[in-house]
Amino acid sequence: MAEEMMVKELEDVVVRFSGDSGDGMQLAGNMFSNISATEGNDISTFPDYPADIRAPQGTLTGVSGFQVHIGSDKVYTPGDKCDVLIAMNPAALKTQYKYCKPQSVIIIDTDSFTKRDLEKAQFQLENPFSELGIKNEVVEAAITTMCKESLKDSGLDNKTIMRTKNMFALGLVCWLFHRDLSVGEKLLREKFARKPEIAEANIKVMYDGYHFGENTHASVSTSYMVPPKNQNKSGRYMDINGNKATAYGLIAAAEKAGLQLYLGSYPITPATDILHELAKHKSLGVKTVQCEDEIAGCASAVGAAFAGALAVTTTSGPGICLKSEAINLAVIAELPLVIIDVQRGGPSTGLPTKSEQTDLLQVLYGRNGESPLPVIAASSPTDCFDAAYTACKIALEHMTPVVLLSDAYIANGSEAWHLPDLASYPAICPPYVKPEMAGAWTPYQRNPENGVRYWAIPGTEGFMHRIGGLEKSSETGAISTEAENHHLMTVLRAEKVARIADDLPELEVEGDADDADLLIVGFGGTYGHLHSAMDALQRQGKKVALAHFHVINPLPRNAAEVLLRYKKVVVAEQNMGQLAGFLRMKVEGLSHLYQFNQVKGQPFVVQELVDAFLKIMED
Repeated sequence: MAEEMMVKELEDVVVRFSGDSGDGMQLAGNMFSNISATEGNDISTFPDYPADIRAPQGTLTGVSGFQVHIGSDKVYTPGDKCDVLIAMNPAALKTQYKYCKPQSVIIIDTDSFTKRDLEKAQFQLENPFSELGIKNEVVEAAITTMCKESLKDSGLDNKTIMRTKNMFALGLVCWLFHRDLSVGEKLLREKFARKPEIAEANIKVMYDGYHFGENTHASVSTSYMVPPKNQNKSGRYMDINGNKATAYGLIAAAEKAGLQLYLGSYPITPATDILHELAKHKSLGVKTVQCEDEIAGCASAVGAAFAGALAVTTTSGPGICLKSEAINLAVIAELPLVIIDVQRGGPSTGLPTKSEQTDLLQVLYGRNGESPLPVIAASSPTDCFDAAYTACKIALEHMTPVVLLSDAYIANGSEAWHLPDLASYPAICPPYVKPEMAGAWTPYQRNPENGVRYWAIPGTEGFMHRIGGLEKSSETGAISTEAENHHLMTVLRAEKVARIADDLPELEVEGDADDADLLIVGFGGTYGHLHSAMDALQRQGKKVALAHFHVINPLPRNAAEVLLRYKKVVVAEQNMGQLAGFLRMKVEGLSHLYQFNQVKGQPFVVQELVDAFLKIMED
């Protein structure tokens, strides 16, 4: 019987799964996340996909990674570096070792470290650990051999057996952290419900990995526990990524508004999964159309908006370029349209599987003419639900296109999500025409309180009308080229968007709101990293606050007051200073504004933020 080994209790831990694109690292990582969330841990994940559709096996460009941060309490990021690295081949070890802490445990499949494998990963020495200077604790397991032995009587072919290696690694990691495999069993039986023999083979291998660790202690001196503190509010939870949460938010808004949801889209990484998810929900009245191109996707959504649907189009930065003319049609026609931009690395094709915040100025100003529209930014995978709901509410109630910014990091990353009570969400009340308006109504007749034009759904008796891309008379709705009318309509469209701020929450300041020496400012998916940096600085005794913009246009009513309240303000963003420039343009007197900018296609590193912010505070 194996001797008892020491069990160490941790507040949090970061695990990174890595291997070839076909090694199933995303599945193993997702399952470990779900198992941990079920046991009460908070989670934050980061899938790191290769840009190649399918690089040659064992090569450096084909490595796929999945990092998960699990904690006893709230975790805001997937972590800077990992405590455990699973490297299924030499290429994974070479490209992913940089994410290891000095004390990290590294798990490898020794069967995949042959001379040929080392050559494909461009190692010069026979010992990759010496070449990389690795002094970490290494768990060497003949995973391929053990999977073949485990399933030799299963009747499965060799290719199918090789696909279970990820489950052996998962089982081993679950042993290391005392995870319950019953949740893994359930997940596998659900995933392979139509192929029960595949499910049972993967379950067997997963348990074999667990028992390998249990019986051999996996060459490590310590196993670990990350006990939950059970501070989450009671209710039902699920592990959800940003794209799925966005889809659910759109469905919830359509139900609340009593409208059919229409999505006109064209597949583009990393936004396509929103189309995939919505296509599953025809029973809820969702209509999805995969159009022939980006332009058609947006134009069809404009038509759906005119017809009275909750109209949405999804894309990434390159698609925003193509959709701009149709978006401007929605601006001048004053139709409700939600445009979802899941940002990726650019320019051009750029880095399709990586994340940036480089589309901000494009969505604010990337159209001809004076064409203002609201811009909202989701801050986390779970916040994508609320952000999508808010975008729909603004579009429908203010008769305007709205851009919702997401990014690849939060779109693909996941968190534990508390299923909301839709009854607690605010009502969505579009400004429909009223029967008493018939006869005297014109298409651009407005509510005097908020400047929003009334919405007449085609087919409503007494409200026949036409709108379009040519400027119209404010009074009659007929085509007009009059100079004064064009100026008036330009002003009215801008004022309508500006007045939206009256219906939105003010900018919230977290941390040392009353006496901070530095205010950190950001938007979108950087929230978790900026919050973690603030927490780290506060632990050092520094007075720091955080203001994170959820709505960028129009700026919250108190934005200027907040930004001018502090001695030093730093805007941190994954671009070359787009939000900083926008704030300087909108708020006078920001001479104390500093910038932290990175465009690496990767999330911020919290320690780099802390070091940069400390330097600003000391200047």
